Amino acid sequence: MPAFKYANMLKQKMARYGAKCWLVNTGWTGGKFGIGKRISIHHTRALLNAALEGRLSDVEYRRDKLFGYEVPMTCPDVPPDVLIPESSWGNKDDYWKKYDAMAARYIENFKLFASGCPDEVRAAGPKRL
Repeated sequence: MPAFKYANMLKQKMARYGAKCWLVNTGWTGGKFGIGKRISIHHTRALLNAALEGRLSDVEYRRDKLFGYEVPMTCPDVPPDVLIPESSWGNKDDYWKKYDAMAARYIENFKLFASGCPDEVRAAGPKRL
């Protein structure tokens, strides 16, 4: 089936059971490959535990500039700068160039799956700088 059908099934089940969905960056931070490093397993575990235990329900969030998802401003046992990825890059311009390029790749790739998606789904994709 088209990818949207599976996404819609997930959406319906989440709504039916009141499930929350979390996107946790377990990848790279602090710079591109060769400069940055993997996100600390300690921070990853703290983020997952906080999400699963409901400790992120009452914190302040900010909206991501390109992808539009909500990012907690604080999390127990996680330094605030881990939640603001550009703060860990030595050159913030490099961060935004890489992040914008990733959004461009996402937009281009989504064209393969856009057929049959409602306008609200197409509009929810990332924006370019």
